[in-house]
Amino acid sequence: MTALVQRLKRSYSTYWYAYAMAAPVVIVLGVLVAYPLGRGIYLTLTDATSLNVGHTIGVNHIPDTFKFVGLHNYQDVLFGEGAYDRFWSHFVWTMTWTVLCVGLHFSLGLSLAMMLNQKLRGRTFYRLLLIVPWAVPSFVTVFSWRLMLADGGLVNMLLGSLHLPQPSWLEDPLAQKAAAILVNTWCGVPFMMVSLLGGLQAIPGELYEAAEMDGASAWQRFRYVTLPGLRPVTSTVVLLGVIWTFNQFTIIFLLFGKTNAPDAQILVTWAYQLGFGQLPRDYAQSATYGIILLSILIVFTGFYQRWLKRNDQTAI
Repeated sequence: MTALVQRLKRSYSTYWYAYAMAAPVVIVLGVLVAYPLGRGIYLTLTDATSLNVGHTIGVNHIPDTFKFVGLHNYQDVLFGEGAYDRFWSHFVWTMTWTVLCVGLHFSLGLSLAMMLNQKLRGRTFYRLLLIVPWAVPSFVTVFSWRLMLADGGLVNMLLGSLHLPQPSWLEDPLAQKAAAILVNTWCGVPFMMVSLLGGLQAIPGELYEAAEMDGASAWQRFRYVTLPGLRPVTSTVVLLGVIWTFNQFTIIFLLFGKTNAPDAQILVTWAYQLGFGQLPRDYAQSATYGIILLSILIVFTGFYQRWLKRNDQTAI
């Protein structure tokens, strides 16, 4: 123990400036991340609601009256009565939503990136145009799509002019899910496109020339040159895309509001409904959903990193 203390003292005396520069960041992270996370974990072990959490009315303070219930909330959410309707149905939709959206983000983003990587007239203009959906604030984009997807909106007018069905995008359960995927794809493709375009431009042109001289077809050049060259970028943007899409609160909430589209609610918006969208507000259940979400993402990230490492070792 004494040796550890001495080592810490020597480290501090040598790198005190680095510690001083990092201290504000550590403090901010502690206030904004560590404390809320710790408080959330604590609430999951209680039966806290808006009826038994302490609050102040004027000069009078009403103390907390909620009780410690251990892991009961986790058991109730995952295996309690009606768990499928309250959790598992939203879990299945959240996983489906994430896979479809990230798949569309990557495939469309890669296609556009490869197009913009070619020598095209007006390439700079096209790049700026395709980045616009990402640059515009999310709430502006979502509200614009909400107007276009409404009955009598621009989307249904175009479908009607083509003599195609005109779904009730904001009312029909299946159409609501399709609308959510459409809007999220519109918002997410530009980021994927820009990231993959940077990766494409980092691939040496000599590799394509050598492959072409060896008689490789366009598909073979894509498979054996482009995809391996994009691997460092792809592994990062796919992971970020999964995390952002899995927790994509803004699009679902702004597109359908607080009470509409119960079947289109993903886990994070459902957790919000429990904690802030109903009375009494169930803080314990909402926090439980939040911790479960965090746990799912941590497990996924761990398996994803191990899978990437194993593939890298196989490639070597």
